[in-house]
Amino acid sequence: MNFSSWPPLLVVDVEGNGTNPPDLVEVAALPVRGGHPDTSTAGAWLTKPHRPVTPFAANIHGLTNERLENEPGWAEIADQVHALLGTAWVCAHNAHVDYKVLSAHLPRWQPAGVIDTLRLAKATYPSLAKYSLDALIKHVKPDLSAAPAQRHRATFDAYATAQLLLSMAAHYDTWDQLVAAAVPPGLPGAPEPEKDPTLW
Repeated sequence: MNFSSWPPLLVVDVEGNGTNPPDLVEVAALPVRGGHPDTSTAGAWLTKPHRPVTPFAANIHGLTNERLENEPGWAEIADQVHALLGTAWVCAHNAHVDYKVLSAHLPRWQPAGVIDTLRLAKATYPSLAKYSLDALIKHVKPDLSAAPAQRHRATFDAYATAQLLLSMAAHYDTWDQLVAAAVPPGLPGAPEPEKDPTLW
């Protein structure tokens, strides 16, 4: 895979407050350049949600209401998040979730495309029993020594997802092949189905 052929891409991860639909409590956006995560230009934000964090959510990511009490509200950071994401491609694990939540919070945001490492993993490693982020980390064994924070925080999960994406990309010769395997139907960047030339 020639990584220099890739368009601008950021790996994203979000953490929510546990409600449905969720309020955001953390967003991470990690650019991938030249086949490497670029932590020097990454963005990470904590935000105080409109509704309290549920005990279940706080137990997973560790972001309690007390921890977020003095963080800015979403309206204060939305423009910063939107500016970093721009119109680049984004990648996430189980990307439907992150794309849906980010789109709800950034209604003017339109990424060029959405790579899903869950979908990509199923195409790349068809015999695995599970495709969770933890299962893929165990299978691929990416180097996470430089990952910030810890599992279930947005910065760690974005870094781990970026490393998994790069490992799996080595199984494909071109960006178009990667896209064909990794972009879910109906999301931005999905390849157009070939039209039947016999139809008018």
